[in-house]
Amino acid sequence: MASTRLQDTYNCAQSVLSAFRDETGLDNDLALRIATGLGAGMGRTGEVCGAVTGGILVLGLRHGRGAADGRPATEHTYLKTVELMERFAARHGSCVCRDLLRGYDLKTEEGRRHAKAEDTMGRICRPCVHSVIEILERMKEEDPARGPAGT
Repeated sequence: MASTRLQDTYNCAQSVLSAFRDETGLDNDLALRIATGLGAGMGRTGEVCGAVTGGILVLGLRHGRGAADGRPATEHTYLKTVELMERFAARHGSCVCRDLLRGYDLKTEEGRRHAKAEDTMGRICRPCVHSVIEILERMKEEDPARGPAGT
């Protein structure tokens, strides 16, 4: 089972990718660096939720197309990405960070202060991280033949 111990310190994407570091074989520091720019809907722009993009990175490591793989690996990864996004949206109503945050603009200092004062991370972001981790674990149980790096 993936560990979510980092979510209080790191952004949503970092928390999800780091939670799967044992499965993916990524060094924890590398996982944190790779996912840094994806937080708050990609650099605080409010686009796709960082937890979801972190989950997409995990799917790429599980199923993605490497140099020795063919186009079917790409197609399979796209299908898994859509599945993750659909499952997440069914639970939370959207995959878009600004929709999930319901009005908090994290691009501004004022928006970040307001979000922090109202415990947005605890109320909104943490449940999103938990959802993505749970969805990814279920997807792996349902498709156990595929492993890290497309094996």
